[in-house]
Amino acid sequence: MLITFKRVLKFAWKDFSRNRANNFAAIFVLVIPILLATALLVFQGVSTSVVSQIKEKIDVTAYFKSGATEDDVLNVKTELLKLSSEIKEVQYVSKEKALQDFTERHKDNPDFLNALEEVGGNPFLASLNIKTEAPLQYEKVTSFLTAGPFSQFIEKVDYSQKKDTIEKIFSITSSINKFGFALGAVLFLIAILVVLNTIKLAVDSSREEITAMRLVGASNWFIRGPFIIQGAICGFAALLICMVISGLAAYFLSSAVAVLVSGFNLFGYFISNFWTILLIQIIFGVVLGALASFILVRTYLKI
Repeated sequence: MLITFKRVLKFAWKDFSRNRANNFAAIFVLVIPILLATALLVFQGVSTSVVSQIKEKIDVTAYFKSGATEDDVLNVKTELLKLSSEIKEVQYVSKEKALQDFTERHKDNPDFLNALEEVGGNPFLASLNIKTEAPLQYEKVTSFLTAGPFSQFIEKVDYSQKKDTIEKIFSITSSINKFGFALGAVLFLIAILVVLNTIKLAVDSSREEITAMRLVGASNWFIRGPFIIQGAICGFAALLICMVISGLAAYFLSSAVAVLVSGFNLFGYFISNFWTILLIQIIFGVVLGALASFILVRTYLKI
């Protein structure tokens, strides 16, 4: 068994060295789908970061009546957190904090400050800013507050004003995920077709050799083995090239991407997802190269 494997490796390396032009072409072709797959993963990371930032700015605010005490508000906050595990944050804003935030936000606008002075006192209400993981939870929270046991303390909930925006944001998120999955599937199919046509040249150039091996009684796996190994070698070489290109691109484009997408570190994303990227590149490189060789030797040459 070991001797047979050594012979297969020897034939594989011999054929790889002899068909350099075809193998270099196969490596170049494999580089393209690997880079596209890597770019798709990065696109998913960027889009996820953008959507997460937008989601962070979405919330529903429940305003409490002026007669509600701080204990009442905090009690409602506690019950909200128990309502669902998808409620990720409930922030209490007191009347004093609301006044302070308003003053700070409009400190350069004398019209707002003058209007506040004319009103006199503190016109703001205590509130809870609520963030959830799913759009349906906002409606559930609104119903709980306006029709539940704590409705007597609630002045209003601004869900109706934000409903359309919230639904659109979550719809965009779902669309991006579906688009990424569909694009990945199409990309994989295209990669298989392109790689098959390229590796076909290397297999076709060895048709006479395969016929001779078949005549002397070589087994199917002994004939296929060298081509599968050649495909894997081409894929591995393409993988190394792509890893270098991906790393350099992530490093040098990191600052430019950070300007377009605030808070997203491209190089940091590359490092933190290195093993995922490597796995994808192995699938699109080594596995795809070996699989293409296996299919061609089996079906194209009718072995």
